[in-house]
Amino acid sequence: MTNVEETPLPGVGIRYGFTTEGGQQLTVLHSHTGRHDLFSGDPEDPDASRLVCNLTEDDARTLAELLGASRVVREIDHVQQGIQGLVIEWLTVPRGSTAAGRTIGELEIRSSTGVTVAAVIRGEQTMPVPGPTLRLDEGDVLVVMGAGNSLERVTKLLAA
Repeated sequence: MTNVEETPLPGVGIRYGFTTEGGQQLTVLHSHTGRHDLFSGDPEDPDASRLVCNLTEDDARTLAELLGASRVVREIDHVQQGIQGLVIEWLTVPRGSTAAGRTIGELEIRSSTGVTVAAVIRGEQTMPVPGPTLRLDEGDVLVVMGAGNSLERVTKLLAA
């Protein structure tokens, strides 16, 4: 497997880079604004990299699809189907949701919907296995696990 170097750039984003089997340095800069910049260069002189193109979020998804991301997603779906009845979903707390500003415990997510909150992603921060005292914000992404019908219930709870 190719070694990918990850470098946090405070105030800018994260830079990912690797050297191809052909010896070319490829770098992707993920900015906090959602833009992705693709650079190409010489692994011996990272400062000599040249900008190949700027990609929006949609452009980046399209490129990932062309490079085979859909195959990975299909494999993940296959693994999920192998765990009888368990579904894992990423749900965003929408703008204007009554869930924003309330804790996981106040919302009684587990007891009222039957799902388990495995993690909450807030911006660049991931909070694995959050407790009932974690207060949710608009835009938080909840990684939840449960049966299909329980996911419908938690989706409605977050949308209210």
